[in-house]
Amino acid sequence: MFTGLVQDLGTVTAVDASQAGVRLAVSTSLELAEGDSVSVNGVCLTATQVGDGGFRADVMQETLRRSSLARLAEGSEVNLELPMRAADRLGGHFVQGHVDGIGEVRDVRDEGFSRVVTIGVPGELMRYVVEKGSIAVDGVSLTISALGDDWLQVSLIPETLERTILGAVTTGQTVNLEVDVLAKYVERLAVPR
Repeated sequence: MFTGLVQDLGTVTAVDASQAGVRLAVSTSLELAEGDSVSVNGVCLTATQVGDGGFRADVMQETLRRSSLARLAEGSEVNLELPMRAADRLGGHFVQGHVDGIGEVRDVRDEGFSRVVTIGVPGELMRYVVEKGSIAVDGVSLTISALGDDWLQVSLIPETLERTILGAVTTGQTVNLEVDVLAKYVERLAVPR
């Protein structure tokens, strides 16, 4: 379980792709042990090797299909977060690291000191999206500031622009989306199956 508060910007140092999946190497200042979970752009991965200022993780085909991790290349910056501990403050919202879909950035515009980003959302996810609700975009816990039939907007403060990869987001870019898990549980309980 994560909070969506990015702890480090890592850099992809190697991408070893095969038919079996992808092995990523990421440099970071975070302290990890082999077997630890780590959120990479909002995707929960397991550190399979640790050392030399970074870690390696295996990315299976299912994850590559459901997330934007397939577009990572050597030199790509990534948002990193370690799981929360029971005694930690919950500064963002509950983020599982289970990406629900991929969104596409439709517009980026400055508004005062903030930046407003409009993201196209897959139709099956829109029912979980509410104005002023929470969403994780590339692993960052954000508040939805506006929405339409197939899009949402988030407003990024200078802190988010500086400390996450969202500061460099551009029109046409894909981003990982994880809707608020509480909405999915409410739907499951409320709709008879």
